[in-house]
Amino acid sequence: MPRPPERLLDRSGIARAALALVDEKGDFTMPELAAGLGVRPSSLYHHVEGKAEIVELLRAEVVQELDHTLLDADPWDEGLARWARTYRDLFAEHPKAIRMLATAPVRMSEVVDVYEKAVAAFLRAGFRDRDVLAVIVAVESFLLGSALDLVMPEGMIEVDEERHPGLSRCLAALPTGARRADQAFEVGLEALITGFRARLEARPV
Repeated sequence: MPRPPERLLDRSGIARAALALVDEKGDFTMPELAAGLGVRPSSLYHHVEGKAEIVELLRAEVVQELDHTLLDADPWDEGLARWARTYRDLFAEHPKAIRMLATAPVRMSEVVDVYEKAVAAFLRAGFRDRDVLAVIVAVESFLLGSALDLVMPEGMIEVDEERHPGLSRCLAALPTGARRADQAFEVGLEALITGFRARLEARPV
């Protein structure tokens, strides 16, 4: 009996299938990915060199959903705040991908272009060359952590009211559900941007 024809593949379809596996399991293997696509593992290598390249494609698939034109806004801090909110919400849709993407080298030009755009925005705002990447890393680290916080279940900490009276009181004062994560995010974002403004104002003329 002849072998049934395999599905046609393209790099974008491979990336979307890999992202679906990561969303479900937190990782993927080449055999799992091939099975999900209805092809043999060897067929994947006609389109990609291996798993590392698929992770890069997966990253590009996620990042392309961001509106990077927000970084061009004037004033810079308002644009950054709007961009940060979309970034957090997007990665909150793919929380299991965060660890993989945060620890994989960035190599694809399309993704590096995003960092170039962010660098250009901070340089226009007046940040010094030596500060720009530190600012970007600080923002990205905060946003990825905030994306995870948004999908955390309630009741992540158990306290004894007598032993931890202050913590108990503060926990009771928190809003519930997504509003708790939103409050923490907005407080943190405001603190970051306020600190960045202070650095700009203190820079040598």
